[in-house]
Amino acid sequence: MPPLRWARPLLLAAVAVCAACGLVYELVLLTLSTSLAGGGITETSLIVAGFVAALGAGALLVKPLLGHAAAVFVAVEILLGVVGGLSAVALYVSFSFYTQSSPVLVVATAVIGILVGAEVPLLMTLLQSGRSGIDARTSGSVLADLNAADYAGALLGGLAWPFVLLPLAGQVRGAALTGMVNLVAAAVVAAFLLRAQLGPWARRGAAVALLAAAAVLGVLLVQASDIEVSARQRLYADPIVEAIQSSYQQIVVTERGGDVRLYLDGDLQFSSGDEYRYTEALVHPVLARDPRRVLILGGGDGLAAREALRHPSVREVVQVELDPAVVRLARTRFAGINDHALADPRVRVITADAFTWLRDPAARGFDAVVVDMPDPDTPALGRLYSTEFYGLVRAALSPGGLVAVQAGSPYSTPTAYWRTVSTVASAGLTVTPYHVHVPSFGDWGFALGGTAPSAPELALSPQTPPLRFLDSAGLQAAAVFPRDRPPQQLAPSTLDRPLVVDDMRRGFVGR
Repeated sequence: MPPLRWARPLLLAAVAVCAACGLVYELVLLTLSTSLAGGGITETSLIVAGFVAALGAGALLVKPLLGHAAAVFVAVEILLGVVGGLSAVALYVSFSFYTQSSPVLVVATAVIGILVGAEVPLLMTLLQSGRSGIDARTSGSVLADLNAADYAGALLGGLAWPFVLLPLAGQVRGAALTGMVNLVAAAVVAAFLLRAQLGPWARRGAAVALLAAAAVLGVLLVQASDIEVSARQRLYADPIVEAIQSSYQQIVVTERGGDVRLYLDGDLQFSSGDEYRYTEALVHPVLARDPRRVLILGGGDGLAAREALRHPSVREVVQVELDPAVVRLARTRFAGINDHALADPRVRVITADAFTWLRDPAARGFDAVVVDMPDPDTPALGRLYSTEFYGLVRAALSPGGLVAVQAGSPYSTPTAYWRTVSTVASAGLTVTPYHVHVPSFGDWGFALGGTAPSAPELALSPQTPPLRFLDSAGLQAAAVFPRDRPPQQLAPSTLDRPLVVDDMRRGFVGR
């Protein structure tokens, strides 16, 4: 190695960079597990546990190669840059073309974990190479420096992925850029730190491998958009007109023959061809008592706000939406569908997490609350279907107020639906369940809750404007459930035990 005075800090800096890349690769796998397959606690635990186990396997597998630590370290970093850099596109393409990414996910987790696990023994060997008479104290000091650099790099990678790479570059490009950084670190180490320890053939081989790996990742960076568009389009029946990777989710908008559809992380949120059935059924029953102040949690597309503004008694609508990217679409691409609802002076849009915002003492005194959240198929969404969340919703209601909750399909996912009904009731609300047919969703259910001792009546206000779908007779019929999908009394879903997430992840019942 070069003179120890500057070689040691430079090698430790390379350690930090490689550690940052390694953690980013693991975060890429976790992110894709969620966005492609709705990865929950089980999948996340398996990925993390598998990755950690692979780290141990890598440390053991590299032991016979420690005699050639310099060449092996460079080879490991080149392989890690290629495999990690290609991991996102491999997972995405396999899911898009073959509707299955689990095998690729397992292989990627194992290979990346093994390569990352091989780094520490190799680096420990390199840091102590050329030293004689190393005692236990010196070895401990070297290990402390190595661990400090490794953990500092992990912190850097943990911050870079959610705050820089993912929002600015996306998953495919973000992984490829990380791979490039990994290759640069390998090149610096090979050229400046380990040159003397690498023979002529090893140096030439490393140079060729680095150039080839960089070329592969460079092509991916240039072609990433085309690859993503082609792969993504295979997931949707209609042409994609807009695709956004926000800080919170993947947003896709499709359109065919005037039918505009919104998907969040692959799940359909509305079809402009029949959304009025869903929106009228969700909103107008909760307006039966002619409220003045209406709170809408979720529903960032502006459709629920549109229906609330049509009611003559409404003077204020507070719209709480987590993702500003959805709000931007509501103000632009969806403005014609929601009748420019978010531009109405009666509407106040708050970009915030609903759970957090409801804990503010100012979130009180609403005559009606509409909870229009995506289905709880992840732990992050499951908290919005918990007893604790509905307790906060109840506190936001003024005396005599009503709340309406979208609760999923009582036909396709009946356990999740009745779990939601039971959870709303567990927060001290009396509940009336009901359901309607929405062609793009199928049989879809809701829960109307109130603070009075008796369950609220399903009714429309005399002031209700003319509706396209809902009327009093249809609303009364909506409270009747068929014999093959009878009501169920279930334990509520809580923050401690998010049972509704398990209900959703068990999938659809047999038909």
